[in-house]
Amino acid sequence: MRRILIALALLAVLGLGLFWAATRPRPIDPDLIAGLVPDVAHGEQVFWAAGCAGCHADVDAKGGEKLILRGGQRFPSPFGTFLAPNISNDQTAGIGAWSALDLANAMLRGVSPEGAHYYPVFPYGTYSRARPQDIVDLRAFLATLPSDPTPSQPHEVGFPFNIRLGLGLWKLLYLRDGWVVSGDLTAKEDQGRYLVEALGHCGECHTPRDALGGPDLTRWLAGGPVPGGTGRFP
Repeated sequence: MRRILIALALLAVLGLGLFWAATRPRPIDPDLIAGLVPDVAHGEQVFWAAGCAGCHADVDAKGGEKLILRGGQRFPSPFGTFLAPNISNDQTAGIGAWSALDLANAMLRGVSPEGAHYYPVFPYGTYSRARPQDIVDLRAFLATLPSDPTPSQPHEVGFPFNIRLGLGLWKLLYLRDGWVVSGDLTAKEDQGRYLVEALGHCGECHTPRDALGGPDLTRWLAGGPVPGGTGRFP
């Protein structure tokens, strides 16, 4: 009996080790952005193309208010309610202390500076196709925006969805390299694909999702219900 218990304990430890290895956060290789020189003017173009203000500014923000990225918008879903964080230039409440590498890890891998998984309500599933130069440029532009001391609020997510390590399994299932639209494209078509499938993350709202919240790419851009709300995305 004692041997059986020891064997079961060893199997449990092995299983936990394999689970950790499969689901651990995986930051990018720092060499991916090393040596890239930021272009602030282009970073502003990236900012608007990526829709940062749409989630991180006040929902009714207008004009210059769209550059105050204090967060706070609520996004209900079947898994709980997610609250947009402060990504202003505040050194404590926002991301003022972030490096370009921190932003690249967040956008390309869904990994925080502390090495934790982000929830995919932050659309890294599509931002993962962004060009490293665009991320470096975006970081430079974000550094020019106003600071705001409003603290980020915690997500309202219960068990088991509050176990972030499990998001590694979600990433294994749904994070994919490559494009949805393939084939030979003209330069303009290629740029359009980049805006739709990467920076613009159009499919994040306009593609139906399955029971685990992953995009159903067999119905890409086919529309679907608004998560946790009423109406439909076209």
